[in-house]
Amino acid sequence: MPKPLSLAFDPIARADEHWRQRWGSVPSMSAITSIMRAHQILLAEVDAVVKPYGLTFARYEALVLLTFSKAGELPMSKIGERLMVHPTSVTNTVDRLVRSGLVDKRPNPNDGRGTLASITDKGREVCDAATRDLMAMDFGLGVYDAEECAEIFAMLRPLRVAAHDFDEE
Repeated sequence: MPKPLSLAFDPIARADEHWRQRWGSVPSMSAITSIMRAHQILLAEVDAVVKPYGLTFARYEALVLLTFSKAGELPMSKIGERLMVHPTSVTNTVDRLVRSGLVDKRPNPNDGRGTLASITDKGREVCDAATRDLMAMDFGLGVYDAEECAEIFAMLRPLRVAAHDFDEE
């Protein structure tokens, strides 16, 4: 994949300068723009790593979630809840994994209306291989050490708590 040409300046810092001149200082504008750009960069990098396995990062996350479950299977509703995505997105993700032979679906015997998704042996192999590759590139965060990664996690946690991502203990 060819690397895009770099700009001779930081466009977010430049936008911040213009913003200050026009509307005054708003540090949250440059912060959110930086976060959104970092998201684009990281998603492109991790998607490039999992693409050879026929995955996107969203599909990879679903496989990992299934490997974490005791029986290797979860109700579709639980997958959506844990990955914090809409039920339609879960269906799309799991259906693509089913077509790839990485996941199976069956009616949930404990819920007449529900469906269980279960990881296949091939799914486990693909998940393990993709995980090795993602770990080898530090999930795109190799420019940070372990302490800095922990700081990033800690800095973003209050935002997630305020958005009710989970109940803080």
